[in-house]
Amino acid sequence: MRDLPAAFLRRPIAHRGLHDRSRRVIENSRAAVAAAVAGGFGVEIDVQRAACGEAMVFHDDDLPRLTGVAGALRDRTAAELAAIPLIDGDETVPTLAEVLRLVAGRAPLLIEVKDQTRRLGPDVGPLEARVATLLAGYAGPVAVMSFNPRSVGAMAEAAPAVTRGLTSCAFARDDWDAPLARREALADLRDFDAVGASFISHDHTDLGNRAVARVKARGVPVLTWTIRSAAQEAAARRVADNVTFEGYKPVSAD
Repeated sequence: MRDLPAAFLRRPIAHRGLHDRSRRVIENSRAAVAAAVAGGFGVEIDVQRAACGEAMVFHDDDLPRLTGVAGALRDRTAAELAAIPLIDGDETVPTLAEVLRLVAGRAPLLIEVKDQTRRLGPDVGPLEARVATLLAGYAGPVAVMSFNPRSVGAMAEAAPAVTRGLTSCAFARDDWDAPLARREALADLRDFDAVGASFISHDHTDLGNRAVARVKARGVPVLTWTIRSAAQEAAARRVADNVTFEGYKPVSAD
């Protein structure tokens, strides 16, 4: 287990980059990442696996919301995705390699490895291996996380020197295609030690969860998502050590 770098606790973290669709800066885009770095914030991004195995920076399993194109991201190659414009923006879907070159260690980079099945099961490995390969030559504060502890475990095997954590929440049935017992175990953070996690990033509406209090009492850093106002931030910081935000600009603490 590697401790979360202190930089992740000093700077508020821009959720999917510092995006503003009204200004044609789309979430998880190069422009959003660059804006977060320029603003003195940390950067949170999502990665999904393309059909060719490349790690793409994109949140949704499916393409329509951000591209207007039907279908799943995992069914397209990186080359195909590079030809699909993001709605209301001037870019296409970036690769993780591009984002790593763009950030270049200038800001803390928090990478969420997405579970494309939403089953929180054992179907992991290839995406984590690709992320590990790309991070092998990266210099700068970086950490990976996932809602799926098996993904975090796969990162531990592929890149043991990279800091890793659990993305967590109450795991409501409406959001996840997993059995009740599995969701209860995840909400209780029972896999935290087994996968060598060193932090959590927890839903701000569930910060009263006893499991959060339990790990915080052990000195585990608690990040929280997604904060959308100064009032929410003030409330969240009663528990959380740092916030992942969007829709407003907190004061950078670096």
